[in-house]
Formats: sequence, C-alpha cells, structure tokens
Amino acid sequence: MGLSGVGGWQLLVVLLIVLVLFGGKRLRKSGADLGGALRDFKRAVSADRNMPDSSE
Repeated sequence: MGLSGVGGWQLLVVLLIVLVLFGGKRLRKSGADLGGALRDFKRAVSADRNMPDSSE
C-alpha cells in the first residue's frame, strides 16, 4: 500500500494517463515553470532572511 491506499500500479496508470492526455512537451514545460517559480521563491525567502531587522 502506498499513499492513502493507492498502490504502485495505480500511480503508474494515473501517470500514464496524464502523459497521454497532456503530452510530454507540455508536462516538461510545466515542470520547468514550476521549478523556476520555486527557485525564485527560495531566493526571495533567503534574501528576506538576510535583510537586517528594521524594527530596532
């Protein structure tokens, strides 16, 4: 059993259906966009942590 009663074969079938519906090129572009957004978010969080506290 996997996550919430979903097995490995069931996940594989769902991923295969998603790949057929959306195509590899669109999924690759979506993944790249998501990765870029996460990278920008991490940069913003680390830049915010490095700023001096202005409440003093």
